[in-house]
Amino acid sequence: MPISPIALEAVKRIDALFDIERGVNGMSVDERLERRQQESRPLVDELEAWMRAERAKLSRSSPVAEAMNYMLKRWSGFTTFLDDGRICLTNNAAERALRGFALGRKSWLFAGSDRGADRAAFMTTLIMSAKLNDIDPQAWLADVLANIADTPISRLEQLLPWNWMTKALNAQAA
Repeated sequence: MPISPIALEAVKRIDALFDIERGVNGMSVDERLERRQQESRPLVDELEAWMRAERAKLSRSSPVAEAMNYMLKRWSGFTTFLDDGRICLTNNAAERALRGFALGRKSWLFAGSDRGADRAAFMTTLIMSAKLNDIDPQAWLADVLANIADTPISRLEQLLPWNWMTKALNAQAA
């Protein structure tokens, strides 16, 4: 099947946006936002105008028209990255983060019981919370489990991943 010239042009235009993203990777949020405003926004505006003009020339049943309709209906979601330097152009990072869940899905079907499944979900939540706070989950869980019995209820909050410090770090801080 031959490649549609319109689809090829759309891919080239989107590739130009990815080239800019590769250039801003590793920059601060503010620097990324500034570069996107200067370099990406004009390309995105041109892409939208071009897509709307080309879409008007296509029949409703054209596969390329369906793809264009899909993107144009979600245009505000697509362009969100232009107004927030924290947002990536793609959702690749989110998909990578979920990959472990997708790979383990079949194994979790056999948790043994509802209670086992609840415990697996609980442990996964603890591990992911630690990771999201840039903490080694194994070190955090080992330290928390070793010290939770001796921690007064009024200080349990210190064991949460976003507040946690090992006893060694607490001793240094004191």
